[in-house]
Amino acid sequence: MPLTPRRIGIVLRRVRKANGLSQYALAKAAKPAVSREYVRKLEAGESDPTIGMLQRLAKALDVPITDLLEE
Repeated sequence: MPLTPRRIGIVLRRVRKANGLSQYALAKAAKPAVSREYVRKLEAGESDPTIGMLQRLAKALDVPITDLLEE
């Protein structure tokens, strides 16, 4: 399956839930903080995250960035 914003969103949601975080908690933990609405858009595949954003989210989730890019 190609690495699309939708696929990244599916993986992001799975990893976030596995870590027991709400969208709001992840948004606050992604330093500097982002909005919960932005996290929602990422998970829905409505926004295409930059590598920098993926790095921030991976750090907030305490996982390697490659975990967010798995297919």
